[in-house]
Amino acid sequence: KHILIAIISLFFIVGCGNSKKETVEKSEEIVTKKIKKTEKPSAVIVDSDGVANILITTNDVMKFNVKKLNVKAGQKVKLTLKHIGKLDKRVMGHNVVILKPGVKLSDFARKAASSKDNDYIPSDASDVIVHTKMIGGGESTTIEFV
Repeated sequence: KHILIAIISLFFIVGCGNSKKETVEKSEEIVTKKIKKTEKPSAVIVDSDGVANILITTNDVMKFNVKKLNVKAGQKVKLTLKHIGKLDKRVMGHNVVILKPGVKLSDFARKAASSKDNDYIPSDASDVIVHTKMIGGGESTTIEFV
């Protein structure tokens, strides 16, 4: 009687061990598939008129959904900045500033930091190609440029 219980227990333990292994292998396959599906869509969508439409979102923790933009030289661009946070622009305002090639970011940032009265755009904006206005939570702004 004890031998029969020991044999049944052994089959039960071995049987459970195999099913756990299969579950782990299946879980790994699912994770691999999920990783492959997480590619980010392009931030630039070119419409039928050849205009590069860009939507940039930002929030109350200084995060933007886009880190890099690529458009063709001479292409018309319609850029929309949307602040999906809740804080006012005086507390957590955001804008987008596109600088000319070769501008040293730290030099521009120093000038911008002392330009609070002009929404942080230096009065001699010779380094700036284009910029949006400063917006707060729930607001959006759109600019068009070539």
